[in-house]
Amino acid sequence: MKSPARLAGLFAAGLTLTLGLAVAQTGPVPNNQPPPAIDELPVPPPPKPQAKAWILIDYASGNVLAGENYDTQVDPASITKVMTSYVVAAELKAGKVKRDDPVMMTENAWRKGGAGTEGSYSGFEVNKTAPLIEMEKGMVVQSGNDAAIALAEHIAGSEDAFASLMNLYAKRIGLKNTHWVNPDGLPAEGHLSTAHDLALLGRALIRDFPESYSLNKIKEYTVGPITQTNRNRLLWRDASVDGIKTGHTSAAGYCLMASAKRGDQRLISVVMGAPSDNQRINDSQALLNWGFRFFETHKLYDAGKQVAVQKVWKGAQDEVRLGLAEPMLVTLPRGRYQQLKPVMDVPKSLTGPIAKGQKIGTVRVMLNGKVLAQRPLVALEAVEEAGFFKRLWHELLMWWNS
Repeated sequence: MKSPARLAGLFAAGLTLTLGLAVAQTGPVPNNQPPPAIDELPVPPPPKPQAKAWILIDYASGNVLAGENYDTQVDPASITKVMTSYVVAAELKAGKVKRDDPVMMTENAWRKGGAGTEGSYSGFEVNKTAPLIEMEKGMVVQSGNDAAIALAEHIAGSEDAFASLMNLYAKRIGLKNTHWVNPDGLPAEGHLSTAHDLALLGRALIRDFPESYSLNKIKEYTVGPITQTNRNRLLWRDASVDGIKTGHTSAAGYCLMASAKRGDQRLISVVMGAPSDNQRINDSQALLNWGFRFFETHKLYDAGKQVAVQKVWKGAQDEVRLGLAEPMLVTLPRGRYQQLKPVMDVPKSLTGPIAKGQKIGTVRVMLNGKVLAQRPLVALEAVEEAGFFKRLWHELLMWWNS
């Protein structure tokens, strides 16, 4: 990421204003100027996948860069297992299960998803246990339906109970058009998601549980005498790709959720219902290449760093430092960084007491009149209420200034 010194300076100058708006203006290009550089031209249309639905999003912001039919419900097939991974990771973090828990490959899991079925399987023996982390690798790397069912039974007692957990976590993540019925993605009535929701799911797994996400880049995994390779062939084609998951059923077609990181920029693509394995691979690669070529990510602020100081009335301190609770990044077309316009909204006056982390205002970054990103401005420290006489004096000053 480039150091946004110019933009940060504009923010710092504008944020000291107490009336609330700071806008960096960029004047029009004079008519006698040379034509714009190539990167200032409009972004060309993205490659169009041969798929029922598809999307490309920016990881940093979650913004949609391109897509088609991405809010239409489709069969998610084995991409379902990304949600299963999320639930497993969340339950691990909560201390409800442990990485070395012995997970039983039950007869139910083996019959529904084992080697005797037409779907993907892990190779773990029926009625024997394996550590939870190994069973998870069998699900993630080998796309084992049996491993997904075994994990669901271990964590929630049954597939149905685990599906309820999946839906609760999906709601927490913000998936709006998704309903899970099972942990493996085998065809089931009402088991539906969208390309958009799946992309947001992938983003959530990367953001919330990077250690669990890292399993997705493992290229092969061995259980007993059986070694199977990861079905995401982009892992071999593109070194920047580190996930995420393939899926296929006769009803769903060939599906792929992919993510790649080049430098400090990460993109996530989802292709649903492609006609072949080669097509989903080629289309996903083309989308990622297009996104990296024509868009770039800039970090404007770190979390917890001062970006402004605001006057406080009736406080033990006369000022409060303002900043952001989380980093502010924007993704925009390449060559447009200098055209960003920062805007800050804060109240006309602040009155103590103020709690640390209290929202004070909003920072927005605009490009061509559209909001690229926005974050709340928060107090970086607490400001206690002033004593009686100072409050009285400030009350008089506020009345006089009004």
